[in-house]
Amino acid sequence: MNNIKTAIIGAGFMGPAHTEALRRIGINVAGILGVDEAESNKAAASLGIPKAYKSWEAVLKDTDIQVVHITTPNKLHYRMAKEALNAGKHVLCEKPLAMNSKESGELVELAKKSGLAAGVNYNMRFYPLCVEAKNMVAAGQLGDIYSIVGSYVQDWLLFPTDYNWRVLAEEGGATRAIADIGTHWLDMVQNITGLKVVAVCADLKIVHPIRKRPKGEVETFSGKVQQIQATEDVKITTEDCGTVLLRFNNGAKGNLWVSQITAGRKNCLRFEISGSKKALYWNSETPNEIWVGAREKANDLLLKDPGLLSEAGRSVASYPGGHNEGYPDSFKQCFKKFYTYIATGDFNAPKPFATFEDGHHEILLCEAIHKSHLEGKWVEVIQG
Repeated sequence: MNNIKTAIIGAGFMGPAHTEALRRIGINVAGILGVDEAESNKAAASLGIPKAYKSWEAVLKDTDIQVVHITTPNKLHYRMAKEALNAGKHVLCEKPLAMNSKESGELVELAKKSGLAAGVNYNMRFYPLCVEAKNMVAAGQLGDIYSIVGSYVQDWLLFPTDYNWRVLAEEGGATRAIADIGTHWLDMVQNITGLKVVAVCADLKIVHPIRKRPKGEVETFSGKVQQIQATEDVKITTEDCGTVLLRFNNGAKGNLWVSQITAGRKNCLRFEISGSKKALYWNSETPNEIWVGAREKANDLLLKDPGLLSEAGRSVASYPGGHNEGYPDSFKQCFKKFYTYIATGDFNAPKPFATFEDGHHEILLCEAIHKSHLEGKWVEVIQG
């Protein structure tokens, strides 16, 4: 595994995050590509990466590179993933996999034919207690699942002067809060329960139809610390917040609240899964504990401790109990699963990471949610 050489595509918020996590598992990050040669050089120097690429074509032609991590704006994911697979390189792509389900469906088929590893970075799956929750559900400890509710809320786009490329439909897609963070929640709860969302009823809201775009780009989450000078008005068509009623394939009901304008909530994903025997509650801002609810006895609060977890939970817990693991560790554990899978060479084995199929399903969900909002009614989710 340590002999694999990787290239990072994108030098913004996610590029350095991927680089750090890869180095923690011993992967050789051999090159990086920014939006232009100057950014590539700057990123390579600041991150200590040997090679700064001048172009995407140079990455594709580099025979030393076996894997590419795509961390660019959403509109580039489809083309880059397609061309990387056609060049014989394994792909780990940031979500969303593509801008629409036609593109993502094509990538699913290409990945199948390629015989290469193709994953989507739904890193939130890999918190130890979320993996433990999945094991508890699979073992029948919750019984039949009745309901799944929760939220994913942030505040980094609270003010009309907050701006990033993600707010533009042409850069990120028709939905924003749902596609950007809501899909993390949707992927999380479906992965934990093994259930699929089959129908949705959505009500979305644009709080700031006009935002102030700086004369110069703003890195994700940096608006609160970056000094903004001149601005221009930009019309916004993507939602700031919204709610979605959910129906699951076992008959369970649910709801999701998503917001990027909730003051004081920095990055808070919460879920509560209720079954016929027990219930589970978890909050990403306190990720090293999970509440286990019961009717006939006192509730439990399980702390992240390898000695208290199942084999599945222990597989993504690197430190002893009392030593907290958080957001950067979820990247590390996701990439560890992906690269171990590549190293085994058995690409017919079960994939322990989010696949292109999973990424395609999330886009189908987003499209159904957007359609439901526009039409004001329940919409069935195409099962791709």
